Parts: sequence; structure tokens; C-alpha cells
Amino acid sequence: MREDNKSKIPSPTNKKDGLQNKPWFWPTVYAAIAVALIGLIFSYNALIGNNEDEQNVTVQNQTNNEETVIETNAQVETVKYPFDETKKDQVAILQDFYDLSADEATREKALLVFNQTFSTSSGVSISMNSEPFEVRAAMSGEVTKVKLDAFTGNQIIITHPNGMETRYSSVTDILVKEGDKVVQGQSLATTMENSYNPNAGVHLFFEVLQDGEHVNPRNFLAF
Repeated sequence: MREDNKSKIPSPTNKKDGLQNKPWFWPTVYAAIAVALIGLIFSYNALIGNNEDEQNVTVQNQTNNEETVIETNAQVETVKYPFDETKKDQVAILQDFYDLSADEATREKALLVFNQTFSTSSGVSISMNSEPFEVRAAMSGEVTKVKLDAFTGNQIIITHPNGMETRYSSVTDILVKEGDKVVQGQSLATTMENSYNPNAGVHLFFEVLQDGEHVNPRNFLAF
């Protein structure tokens, strides 16, 4: 009797083997593993994609910041004297910019005479003890023209990022050429005399233009 009862009790091993023998068991296991692997792959790709996006945003932000700094620096720069500032006390203004709103004496000083013909000055004629002196860039920019003319005096034109333009005439021993990038205070040339304005002797004729219009250099510099 005891032996019969024991034979009727199902063993745990037999029950497990029966589950594995089911036709749907192994396909279900494989499908579950495949789903888990696909989930890991998608998660990895999403993580890599987010990192690349963050890197791209960082690079773009750095580039934008650098461009902003460059533009800001260009706008902050102001006009400086077109010569060594330490020699300012030696400077004399021979002719002024012709300004209709100026007093009569200043307007008279701004008239140029050649062959008994009067013309108005579009800049200032700067002398330093009637001796040659070094001409320097009043602001950073690009040399857009170098004109060689012994009669009126050789000329250098520099265009600046803020829409301004400075012109340096009656110069020799020119150190720059068209297309050169120059920085504020850089040496450009040396002053000379010319046949158009012989009474001025050795001098620099300095002009400032804003949006294509001549403006008085004294608006920026205290001569």
C-alpha cells in the first residue's frame, strides 16, 4: 500500500520537464531575449544621439560667442591719433576741416589755395615741427587703396568694421599694400611734402569718413 501511494505523488522534476516540453516554451524565451536586446540597442543609440546633439550645440554656442566677441571689440574701438601720442605736444594743425557751423577764423583756416583758386579742406593738415614723422593707423581695418601721386601726395585709405574710413595723404615710405589687415597704432608710412599744398611743407593730411561722408576729425580727437 505504501509503495502505491508514493508512485502516485508527482515529482517536481517531472513537472519542470513537462513545461519545457511545451511547444510554445522555447519560442517564448527566445522572443523575450530578442526584445531585451532590441531595447538595449535603441537605448544605446538614443544615448549616443543625445551626446552628439549636446556636442553640436556646444560647438555652435562657442562659435557664436567668438563671433560676438569679435564684433563687440570692433565696435568698441574708437579713433586714435594717426601719430605717436607721446608727441602730441609737438603737433600743429596747419589747416582745419571746413565746417560751415564753425567761426569765421576757423573757416578761413580751412581754405586751401592753389593757383589762386580756393578749395575747402575735407580733413586736417597735421605738422610736427615741419619734420617727417611716423604715420599710424587710427583704427584697425583693411587697406582698401594705396594711391601713388607725387603732386597731391601719396594716399592710404583704410576701411573699418564700424562703417568708417580713414585717409592718410602726403605720405612716403609706405609699409602696407591693398588688402592688408592693419591694427590700431600700426605704422603705415612717413609724412612728406607735396606740390598741391607746398605752403604746408612736410605734413599729414588726415581725413575721416562716416558712411561715405566726410566728418570733422576734431569730433573724435582733441587736437
